[in-house]
Amino acid sequence: MGAGHDHGASAAGQRHYGRLWAAFVLLATFMVVEAVAALLTGSLALLSDAGHMFTDVLGIGMALAAIAATRRRSGDPQRTFGLYRLEVLAALANAVLLAGVALYVLIEAVRRVGAPQPVAAEPMLVVAAAGLVANIVAFGLLRAGARESINVRGAYLEVLADLLGSVGVIVAGVVIATTGWWYADPLVAVGVGVFILPRTWRLARTALRILIQVAPEHVDVPRVRSRLATVAGVCDVHDLHVWTLTPGMEVASAHLTVDPSVEVGVALRDARQLLHGEFGIEHATLQVEPLSPADPCGPADW
Repeated sequence: MGAGHDHGASAAGQRHYGRLWAAFVLLATFMVVEAVAALLTGSLALLSDAGHMFTDVLGIGMALAAIAATRRRSGDPQRTFGLYRLEVLAALANAVLLAGVALYVLIEAVRRVGAPQPVAAEPMLVVAAAGLVANIVAFGLLRAGARESINVRGAYLEVLADLLGSVGVIVAGVVIATTGWWYADPLVAVGVGVFILPRTWRLARTALRILIQVAPEHVDVPRVRSRLATVAGVCDVHDLHVWTLTPGMEVASAHLTVDPSVEVGVALRDARQLLHGEFGIEHATLQVEPLSPADPCGPADW
């Protein structure tokens, strides 16, 4: 006997879908502007900030993908889990790309420290200031939703972190414009690159954990097993599996051996409420196996 329920996008995520799209378009546009300006001005700091802004666009894009995936179910009956894993695959691919960009920026910055190159400080300042304004607007768009939705909160934190990068580029531009000290550009680029790499590693690590179906870090599987065993009438818990389908969607399955005197529906309801209330697992498939009246209520042999 199995039980489960669909995990849809949160109502909060749906309410702020339009704001997410607005922030996505705004930041994606300025990301392209910054990348082009970096090539034209020769600013490595501006290029690194464009790469950092790409992490914002990626974070918001993943939030949009999560909401869109729950809005639209796949029509293919063979795709029993829908298209949720596309978000994870995209995250892994983008993590590899981001790591490449960050490493390029770091290597180029080290090279430029030995041989500083002229940078067009005035255009660099204008574009960096415009990027800062874009981040502030995106910050305002996402602020309300960040209090209600974990998806929106992740995108909000990405934008908040990018504000630091934009400020760093502006500082480098001011230093170069007023003192002609070219070292400011590669030094800021190194700072932004170092800031990007750990976040890229965390993104890749999270995606890999999901793809190989490792239990979520915040879920203690032995404790899940022991807590399920405390449900009234449950004699044994076996074949327990906990994994993440897509970020924010934890899934569990288990077999529960129950005393024959226990009403199956009650045991099933209590177990599902426990998983939801204590571990945040909202999608659970539980197989309930009543013992025969002659069997004692104890651990199963399998």
